[in-house]
Amino acid sequence: MERYSRQVFYYETDKMSIVHNSNYLRIFEEARLYFMMQSGIPYTEIEDAGILIPQVDAYVRYHQTLQYGDTLCVDVKMTEFNGARMNYEYQIYRGADDALIAEGFTSHCFIDVQTRLPLNLKKRMPRAFDILNEHIG
Repeated sequence: MERYSRQVFYYETDKMSIVHNSNYLRIFEEARLYFMMQSGIPYTEIEDAGILIPQVDAYVRYHQTLQYGDTLCVDVKMTEFNGARMNYEYQIYRGADDALIAEGFTSHCFIDVQTRLPLNLKKRMPRAFDILNEHIG
């Protein structure tokens, strides 16, 4: 998969001119949605089928800082997928020197938008299941 990258926005920084820690989960989400789009299943297609993918767990470990104007690059890897849940790992790098800035993971499940009950993507969207299943690891 292609690495997700973009510049750090001013609004993401704090009074110390560094990216505020709360924004790293947003960056994870951007990269995850980019990963899904690249794999052939954009998130909008899943939502249009009446499915939501809530985040149920998240972890971030910070190594260095990013500042306004830096380019951030994110490597994303789906580490687990069984149709009922999926897990991702992320590594965020600074574009200028490829320094590891942060790393972490998120866990997600699939739920029906109407009932809010868990569902299995293999039964509800077999094509999406097959495509995502090809991108584990």
